[in-house]
Amino acid sequence: MTTILTIANQKGGVDKTTTALTLAHGLARRGKRTLLLDFDPQGQAVRALHLSPSAGIYALLTMDTGPGETAYIQSKIVETGRENLWLLPGNKQTADAQAMINSQGKPISWVREALQRFCTSQYHYLVLDTAPSLGGIQERVLWASDMVIVPTPAEALGSDGLRQVLDTMKRLSAEKGWKGGLFGVLPTFFMEQVKEHRINLDAMRVNLGELILPPIHRAVVLAECPAFGKTIFEHDLNSRAAEEYARLVDIVLKA
Repeated sequence: MTTILTIANQKGGVDKTTTALTLAHGLARRGKRTLLLDFDPQGQAVRALHLSPSAGIYALLTMDTGPGETAYIQSKIVETGRENLWLLPGNKQTADAQAMINSQGKPISWVREALQRFCTSQYHYLVLDTAPSLGGIQERVLWASDMVIVPTPAEALGSDGLRQVLDTMKRLSAEKGWKGGLFGVLPTFFMEQVKEHRINLDAMRVNLGELILPPIHRAVVLAECPAFGKTIFEHDLNSRAAEEYARLVDIVLKA
């Protein structure tokens, strides 16, 4: 059985791609066959690994069922050079797919159906990285998910993006029959010495309780990873950041 896990937030710059990529690699390192799908038209995940963007997501979203189509989608899935980890890249054409889906009035189930047609049979986990904004593909990606993790900076300005994506998930459940749910909110860029961060983390725990995951601290080594085309597990396995993301992997595996 394949678990579809989406990393989402309407706000950019919250370590969404870092979380998607690191979690996917962490699951792969634990022996889970994992496919990372880059639904962001900017192709941030593929660039972070120093791989080439392509129209893989566009093909996934625009092709119908058929042996030729299935083979074509499979040809777009790339090796990452890491055991058990594959990537379906996106590029600017992902935005074209969104426009097509909206203009043709595709159902809210469109992305999940596409994933089930082409991607679920051979993987334990699909990890979906999304663009900062919602609408079109983004809402359909959320609906496709079994679990959603929302990274959010531990500061007051991060609360709007968190609130918006939580409201969207509530609406998808109430109006569209979404069967998935919020796995957790992941505080990022956390610094204990900043009073605002401590206050906001406490407030999130009061409001959401156990849905608040252990925070990821601000770390230079995480910012360095894209420059080397590595994840934190490759760049500095003994760092606190690697330990914190490994803990997140453990939590997901125990779900």
